[in-house]
Amino acid sequence: MNSIVGSHDILMLVLDTLRYDVAERELHAGNTPHFSALLPRGWEKRHTPGSFTYAAHQAFFAGFLPTPADPSADNTRLFAAKFAGSETTGTHTKTFECDNWVTGLAHEGYHTLCIGGVGFFNQQTAVSRVLPGLFHEAHWSTEMGVTNRHSTELQFTKAAERLAALPPDQKSLLFINVSALHQPNYFYCREQGPDDLESHAAALRYVDSQLPLLTTALQRRQRPVFCLILSDHGTAYGEEGWTGHRLAHPSVWTVPYGETVLTPEKEAA
Repeated sequence: MNSIVGSHDILMLVLDTLRYDVAERELHAGNTPHFSALLPRGWEKRHTPGSFTYAAHQAFFAGFLPTPADPSADNTRLFAAKFAGSETTGTHTKTFECDNWVTGLAHEGYHTLCIGGVGFFNQQTAVSRVLPGLFHEAHWSTEMGVTNRHSTELQFTKAAERLAALPPDQKSLLFINVSALHQPNYFYCREQGPDDLESHAAALRYVDSQLPLLTTALQRRQRPVFCLILSDHGTAYGEEGWTGHRLAHPSVWTVPYGETVLTPEKEAA
């Protein structure tokens, strides 16, 4: 990350609530072709540091991204807030004196942009202003939230609009919390609830269908983009009696993760 920061724009795309098993199944079935093109090595199985949005994102922005599910894998962190005794900070880790890497990137000349999705980004209460408050600019509307079946299209369109408004040489950090996977998601495949694994998968296919809006906007800036694409947590749909998240169950703590570099010359996914 020490060579990427300063030379690349950065995208952090959080697919809120996306389960690893659903992401993996849909990719191998050929149902998410745009994610497949963007992540040719597929999804990596990882464990989240938080079982719901607020906790996971607080950890993410402090540098604690999901850790590899393989205990033998390298778990050196990409970003870190400096503190003594960290065993996962290495020579390739970009470290900051401040308590989060969003502010750290801002100090290094990045324009930081947040496109909100679920309620913790709606800026309507004190707690829902904490995470978007880290950014230079933050955007949210009811139509970008969990109740609108066209939310991802609106989120990516807003992101494209704001990226186009930046000077060509302005470094950017774009963070998007995609709301579509979060409940309710039944309306991606039926008129009435309840949500289930089928509607969760249908929501992912919808997000995939909108991905070219985002990748095209990033490439139009003619700058390389380091992309982090991940989930913050999963959710249970009745497994062993559990429903929802903010609980300790493999369906919640096991998440998909991917990294890639999008270059100006590469065709849009």
